[in-house]
Amino acid sequence: MLNKYARAFFTRVLTPFAAFLLRRGVSPDAVTLVGTAGVMAGALVFFPRGEFFWGTIVITLFVFSDLVDGNMARQAGVSSRWGAFLDSTLDRVADAGIFGGLALWYAGGGDDNVLCAVAIFCLASGQVVSYTKARGEAIGLPVAVNGLVERAERLVITLVAAGVAGLHAFGLPGVDVLLPIALWVVAVGSLVTLGQRVVTVRRESAEADAATGNGAAS
Repeated sequence: MLNKYARAFFTRVLTPFAAFLLRRGVSPDAVTLVGTAGVMAGALVFFPRGEFFWGTIVITLFVFSDLVDGNMARQAGVSSRWGAFLDSTLDRVADAGIFGGLALWYAGGGDDNVLCAVAIFCLASGQVVSYTKARGEAIGLPVAVNGLVERAERLVITLVAAGVAGLHAFGLPGVDVLLPIALWVVAVGSLVTLGQRVVTVRRESAEADAATGNGAAS
């Protein structure tokens, strides 16, 4: 849901910046790599220490590279299968860094094994949700379903909650409960989304097999 509207808005906002980078000779792949490195640094340096506010600020600054690199490729007319592959692959790496950093916090200073497990589940389920779509498309199916909680929703829910929860360190009371709530919401939403995609792939594959069988019989 957020992908449809947020991407269109931020693409328009970031187009001048993308054009500036192109004039400076920066390649879309370089932006992808730097953006992923920045997200990983923000997540794995700040989150395991419980510094959620500053970690979220760093991650948010770099996460927009996911929109800038594609914008640059389109402006330069260099969109390619390699660029799409690199972007999608590093998205998974960045997501793993975010939820891995949260899991490290709850395994250490956060001292909550249940929330550590929930963060790990968010990490794993997010990867599998992406895999189901990619695998379905690889075998020729459209996987035509808008899941309840896709990547944009996972990131927005988690990062907004983490950033606000980080204000607890500045004396704002009660906000630290938002992050556990967000992790549970993302975990349940990811599970529902996974189910939606599996059901869709099963239906589409049955329809495709039936159509192939009918075609062979006729």
